[in-house]
Amino acid sequence: MKLLILSLLMIAVLAISGCTEKTNSNISMIQIRSTNVEITSQNLAYPAYFAQPAEAGKKPAIVLIHSFNGLEPGYRTLTDNLAKEGYIVLAPEWQTFNKSPPDEVLQGLIKDSIAYLKTNPDVDVNRLGLTGFCAGGRYTMLFLPQMPEFRSGVAFYGFPYSGGFANQTKPVDYIAQLKAPMLMIHGTYDQASPVADIYRYATELNASGKYFELKVYEGKPHGFMIENGQLSDSFEAKDAFREMVTFFNRTLRN
Repeated sequence: MKLLILSLLMIAVLAISGCTEKTNSNISMIQIRSTNVEITSQNLAYPAYFAQPAEAGKKPAIVLIHSFNGLEPGYRTLTDNLAKEGYIVLAPEWQTFNKSPPDEVLQGLIKDSIAYLKTNPDVDVNRLGLTGFCAGGRYTMLFLPQMPEFRSGVAFYGFPYSGGFANQTKPVDYIAQLKAPMLMIHGTYDQASPVADIYRYATELNASGKYFELKVYEGKPHGFMIENGQLSDSFEAKDAFREMVTFFNRTLRN
């Protein structure tokens, strides 16, 4: 009888442990809605991917700017995953009419993306974030200082010393205007945007007293979040996503 009771207790403990493990997993249980929408900017209709939690109520929102390779399926997955974390997310296809548009076109599209989000009754317009990848990382560095609507931004493998496709203004030239906190995520094997430039940019931010955070992944190349068009399943990509979510949680939810 004692042996039977002991066995039952052990089974109960294992069952409770199993439930705890599921509860603490990184997989969000938030239900979401996602759809394709259009953003009108400069009299042009840009396709965009949109996702939000299904439950009504005010939530922070994020504009996501994809890389030079377009709005690949991996960015749609990232949009969905951010929505599962409780964010309303809009990802415009900024290359629809020009693969290499000038900066003012992107700036206008991002502003019109903000205007679109403001029409959604669930968006808390005082808690907006910006994130971008590759060229989108440069746009995050470039426009975060210029658009006070954004409370924070996350730049994935950006280009702080690049003038962009039309050799225009470099993000580093706007350091003095930066007020929002920024997280930069980069890989040490990034050939397109050498990590030495990121360290140099971080040094200039620090000298100007600007708040930033920097996460560097040893051995990772440029664009490591997306592999063959899909969201990478690597440890670094998963960790970088958690770093982004944690940063936005601290800067947009407090």
